[in-house]
Amino acid sequence: MPRLWAGIDAGKTHHHCFVIDEDGTKRLSRRFANTEADILTLMGDVAAVADGDQLLWATDLNHGGAGLMKAVLADHGQTLFYIPGRVVHHAAQTYRGEAKTDAKDASIIADQARVRRDLEAVRVPDDVTAELKILSHRRADLVHDRTRTINRLRALLLHYFPGLEGAFDYAATKGPLILLTRYQTAAAMRASGQVRMTGWLKKQGVRLPAQMAIKALEAANAQLTVVHGEAAAAALVAKIATDLLRLREELLQLDRQIEARLAEHPFAHQLMSIPGFGKRLVADFLASTGTDLTAFGTAARFASFAGLAPAPRDSGKINGNHHRPRRYDRRLMNACFLAAFIASTNCPASAAYYARKRKEGKTHKQAIISLARRRMNVIWAMLRDGTTFNPDTPQLSLTT
Repeated sequence: MPRLWAGIDAGKTHHHCFVIDEDGTKRLSRRFANTEADILTLMGDVAAVADGDQLLWATDLNHGGAGLMKAVLADHGQTLFYIPGRVVHHAAQTYRGEAKTDAKDASIIADQARVRRDLEAVRVPDDVTAELKILSHRRADLVHDRTRTINRLRALLLHYFPGLEGAFDYAATKGPLILLTRYQTAAAMRASGQVRMTGWLKKQGVRLPAQMAIKALEAANAQLTVVHGEAAAAALVAKIATDLLRLREELLQLDRQIEARLAEHPFAHQLMSIPGFGKRLVADFLASTGTDLTAFGTAARFASFAGLAPAPRDSGKINGNHHRPRRYDRRLMNACFLAAFIASTNCPASAAYYARKRKEGKTHKQAIISLARRRMNVIWAMLRDGTTFNPDTPQLSLTT
């Protein structure tokens, strides 16, 4: 049983540490910089206060600015517990006074760690999981940037050249984007002609250049009117098309990096054997869970972490109500949901389970979530036993 509790209110450049004993009495309060030297100095001072007694560390931040602090504590064999900021915020209302300072927040964190018995230790990921998390987040950012940029491109084309906007799918292939880097207006396309446009597209490595040139010229010949502001819009279209090509190449490079790191992860091969899970979804799944599943304990807690286990919401005579938990890993939830949705269309067992839930009166979304929850039991059994997916294995069946 710990004799001292050290609460850390984490920040970007500085943290604040507050240490209390069994009676809640302050033993140390200090602001320290987010540098290795200051963190080590603080650890030495806290160890001196502890004087050999057992110590428990707790913080309200488990990512971002707390990364260095987590690594230093882990390297020196110190276990760090996590108290969500939302919990600290609500707990602060039960303490005397309305002042809010870093020292007070750190003291509340320490006191909550002293009285609570349900805290989760911060898990330090292995290198492969940490890199997958970074690469996966970066890929999500690039996908969002690409979606926004494509929407801007379509809006500009719709303004002055709607025929060309509707002629191609600018998100699926790069050929139309290459076309826009040189030809952005109907007049420029008509002046170039089919033969010259086809030859230029062929030199750029565009697939089916003749068909693309014909479609572009059909759109150009259907519009002879020049819209006001066309010149400025066309210049922006050329730049945006270039940016989209760059984003496309960066995404392909990231996918190659993710694939290389997945090959080194012990769970990747098992997860990719499950219907619906591709490399991207497996990367998101592993970035959220890592390789150590002992912290979850059971398949039910594993599913709750993913937001797939409904939480009861009963009061008085009203019972049997459930809602989605507020605290769960949204990236993991998204990966499991998408994998279940894909499996419901191409896996016979998953499709049968989905159809059964629809017959029971569930909506499409409810049926997919139910399927994803059932698949979490399958995933848990596979990772626990070190096996790959086999629908004929009883514990991996979706029908029981």
